Amino acid sequence: MSIEKITMPQLGESVTEGTISKWLVSSGDQVNKYDPLAEVITDKVTAEIPSSFTGVITELIAKEEETLQVGEVICTMEVAEEETKVEEVLEEKVAAKEEKSEQKLDNKLRYSPAVLRLSQQEGIDLTTVNGTGAGGRITRKDVLKAIETKTLEPANDSTPKAPQHETKVESLPPSPQEAVIQQPLNTGDTEIPVTGLRKAIAANMLKSKHDIPHAWTMIEVDVTSLVNYRNQIKDSFKASEGFNLTFFAFFVKAVARSLKEFPELNSTWAGDKIIRKKDVNISIAVATEDALFVPVIKNADEKSIKGIAKEIVELANKARTGNLSLDEMQGGTFTVNNTGSFGSIQSMGIINHPQAAILQVESIVKRPVIKNGMIAISDMVNLCLSLDHRVLDGLVCGRFLQRVKELLENTDEKSTPIY
Repeated sequence: MSIEKITMPQLGESVTEGTISKWLVSSGDQVNKYDPLAEVITDKVTAEIPSSFTGVITELIAKEEETLQVGEVICTMEVAEEETKVEEVLEEKVAAKEEKSEQKLDNKLRYSPAVLRLSQQEGIDLTTVNGTGAGGRITRKDVLKAIETKTLEPANDSTPKAPQHETKVESLPPSPQEAVIQQPLNTGDTEIPVTGLRKAIAANMLKSKHDIPHAWTMIEVDVTSLVNYRNQIKDSFKASEGFNLTFFAFFVKAVARSLKEFPELNSTWAGDKIIRKKDVNISIAVATEDALFVPVIKNADEKSIKGIAKEIVELANKARTGNLSLDEMQGGTFTVNNTGSFGSIQSMGIINHPQAAILQVESIVKRPVIKNGMIAISDMVNLCLSLDHRVLDGLVCGRFLQRVKELLENTDEKSTPIY
């Protein structure tokens, strides 16, 4: 038997940590490979961690509501030797396949994820390990042998050792989100513990505001023709399709079309370069009673208004019932937030890191406007854009908003098919 460590997995793009919200197993439990071990919350998704092995839980290291970095150990398992031998055989097969297809590469420098994880956990320098696998490949068995050799080294060994991870962490000042703010409690005050999900949201918002130089701009749009068109067909649409045709679907479609014409806004900052995304994947903000989720409509530019409306309804329902999958939360390139759904007429959104912009669609309200020199009552809406000023400037954002405005103001039965 051997003791294996289960670590915090990376549950999404740019996700660096997760919070154990609930353990689904206890010490001493027998679990099979792929059985769920715990529910984990990140700023992007709530998911279950599956077991990597079949065996017995020996220790739950992480506590519920504890936040851990990706790669940190959450529990340990006692696993049969046959199980680890199977992994070694698989590693050998993978190594042999890579050796055949990549003859020119140094096999010793291509490590499997399992080898890398084990070496990092035990502080093993892989450049000092002799590989016994195909073409000199370092296998799990080689790393285990190196660990055993390291354990048997005399305590007074003069070989310089790399500083331990814990020492590095302790030498750093606490991050702003970790700082405990002491506040006096007055009579009648109530303390409400911060949940793991709220901590994850707070950390992501702080990271966005800390890393991204936000700028903001707004444009007003006359959507009278859009409102009339949608109101004319909403009842027949609901009767035939079984779900509502919301105004928001029209806005998402107009934004998706505009992003194809102004791909600068469909980009992300990557330090020494800007990455312009090919796919237009629209993130939509969905609020629940105590959280905010941002599922993604993939390839929104290729979908009809009906298709977008259907996905909005399905994703919103999944978010509110806790059934969003990891894939449905990943890959967003631009966010559209329906702040008008709760009556807002002007707001400044925080950009969904690492995207370059977020558009707030405010409430549609009737206002007096000047048309042809006369006062008229029109349905007006404000579109508020927060932008990453490292990636975007006012000129391109102004042109993008003007294009969205043009598409929305010309939405009618003749120019805008629903299907």
